[in-house]
Amino acid sequence: MVRSRMRARLLALAVLPLLACATSHVSATGEVKYGQTPEEDYQAGLEEIGLSEWGVAQKLLEHVRTKYPFSKYAALAELRLADAKFKQERYLEAAEAYEGFVKLHPTHEEADTAAFRVVLSHFKNSPTDFFVLPSSIEKDQKELKASAESAKAFLKARPGTKHQAEAEQILEETQGRLAAHEWYVAEFYYKRAHWAGAAGRLETIVKEYPGTRREPEALLLLARCYLAQQEGFRAQQALQKFLARHPEDARRPEAEALLAGLRR
Repeated sequence: MVRSRMRARLLALAVLPLLACATSHVSATGEVKYGQTPEEDYQAGLEEIGLSEWGVAQKLLEHVRTKYPFSKYAALAELRLADAKFKQERYLEAAEAYEGFVKLHPTHEEADTAAFRVVLSHFKNSPTDFFVLPSSIEKDQKELKASAESAKAFLKARPGTKHQAEAEQILEETQGRLAAHEWYVAEFYYKRAHWAGAAGRLETIVKEYPGTRREPEALLLLARCYLAQQEGFRAQQALQKFLARHPEDARRPEAEALLAGLRR
């Protein structure tokens, strides 16, 4: 038993230097080796990120940021720290770090990319699929809303950005998924004859997510909800919007028939 313990200790002592020397920027005792200039430590931090040595990279880059605050490498180190969080899929932390960078360095040459990374971080943090239970859908909706709002804010604040196409694609996808969520809940209410509840969700699709593929069918179902509640005027408005916004839709005859019935 004693011999087994001794062997385990000796093995641990033998492995420790190997682990410590896995990177050239860490000494045999496990201490980070700093360079003579901010550029040296910044480049070392980049190397450690490339090796996925997150702890060592953080120490090197934090050293640059705090010891050389007036060097150009201080801002770059701050941005690379945000990148490290993003690469580790710590997306909410990354979004916060990128936001902080943009606030402190609004005119930096990489500020535009950092601002887009806020959008991308929120998007990456949102689940890609809906689950069956309504409680899970509610959770997804919160994350998706953050993604959509950040994309809207980015596009508004940075017209002509080089990331415009990517941001627009993210906005389109998140709004489509949010509209799908509202449609899911609207159908749930509609099938149970809860007309007001269904109408509320359908109105959200029309107002908040126009142009999504759910909009035309939402307008038609909204008209039916209003008809069920004997609100002919509001039903007429929904049908008129459908015909004005989607004149080529295959369901146009259905909408025209409903509207003709209201005008008799």
